[in-house]
Amino acid sequence: MKSRLTQLIYLSACLFVMGSCGIYNRYSRPEVQVDGLYRDAGAAADTTSSLASLPWEQLFTDTCLQSLIREGLASNTDLNVARLKVKEAQASLLSSKLAFLPSLQLEPQGSLSSFDGSKPSKTYNLGASASWEVDIFGKLTNAKRSAKAYLEQSDAYRQAVQTQLVATIAESYYSLLMLDEQVTISTQTVESWQEYVRSLRGLMKAGSADRSDLNQAEASRLETEASLLDLKQQVSELENSLSVLLGRVPGTIERGQLDGREFPEQLAVGVPLELLSRRPDIRQAESSLEQAFYATNQARSAFYPSITLSGSAGWTNSGGTAITNPGAWLLQAVGSLVQPLFNKGKNIANLQIAKAQQEEALLSFRQALLDAGNEVNNALVQWQTSREKAGLDAQQVERLTEVVHDTALLMEHGTVNYLQVLSARQSLLAAQLTLAADKYGEIQGVISLYHALGGGAGPASR
Repeated sequence: MKSRLTQLIYLSACLFVMGSCGIYNRYSRPEVQVDGLYRDAGAAADTTSSLASLPWEQLFTDTCLQSLIREGLASNTDLNVARLKVKEAQASLLSSKLAFLPSLQLEPQGSLSSFDGSKPSKTYNLGASASWEVDIFGKLTNAKRSAKAYLEQSDAYRQAVQTQLVATIAESYYSLLMLDEQVTISTQTVESWQEYVRSLRGLMKAGSADRSDLNQAEASRLETEASLLDLKQQVSELENSLSVLLGRVPGTIERGQLDGREFPEQLAVGVPLELLSRRPDIRQAESSLEQAFYATNQARSAFYPSITLSGSAGWTNSGGTAITNPGAWLLQAVGSLVQPLFNKGKNIANLQIAKAQQEEALLSFRQALLDAGNEVNNALVQWQTSREKAGLDAQQVERLTEVVHDTALLMEHGTVNYLQVLSARQSLLAAQLTLAADKYGEIQGVISLYHALGGGAGPASR
């Protein structure tokens, strides 16, 4: 009884020492500063919802774009690689769980020996062995928790790739729509210059214009045509890059038009704390921190002994000096304890490395949160600025449209010449180009904000 009490006290003391050393401690999120992470940039002050809570199907209502996103989610190479990494992490976690179980193996052996021409002797062992590492000092436990954190990190990486893919496809699609509109406007500009050149040639024959005016007009027409070729090249290159992103050979992308795209009038960003659960890259950074925490625990557990129980059993016909046939049972049980002595310096160095890596992971986690807040703020400013500019551009286009109409009427009554009409038309086309760019900037702001808030990774996106 006294012996058992002594053993119980000794075991309790060991557990107390282990607890004080932290080898069994669980990870808990460190304090992070999120107050003031969002600047006042005109976003809706809604703490109950966020733009990121919308499935991408509800945010991007263009059917052509929806088809492209679904194709990308199914065929994109980077996303499929990320999915395979999740499977690898799942296998690693399963392996760490199975490490708690005994290992079993069969060990059949046979030998044939003869000395100086004597009759050969035959021996055999039909045995099996088992070994089991007793996880008293947390080595296997911390390895399992680290593997679980790695799985969470891999899944967060997959979601980060997915959100980036959805945003990139949407941004590339709307870039194509903007370029299409710019191509249309630039084509109209070229036609206006061609019409003006023809008019100047007629005026020059009548003696009302000189060669310098004609050459200047020709130069402007050629410049506009060169710009049009650049735009068409950008369209082709963007179609090719988007095709590769979708996992298909380069080709034409089916699409609609820039006009008529509808997005929410107000963009709610929720509260900054939601970034910790929505942003995949932040979850990935925190999972890395958690993995580093358990790696530090593993480095601490290396200072304690490893206890392994092993045994073997089998059938043998070799029983010492005499050989009997049939054989007999062979049983063996071994317990071993390995306490590190001369590699203590190496263990100390490994612990210092693990602690430093844990600090690095903590800094990366906090920096990821700051970067996320910066992206949200920039996206809000971009959306708001482009939205206001697009409103001003629309008013400018409306006024210039009236100017073109009035100037054409004045030319019919001989008050102004054709050059003034053409000048008004060029100003209108330039304003239309600016309007198209700012419309795209507004859409890009919505996409950037959706991505910055962690949208596109929900169940509806998978």
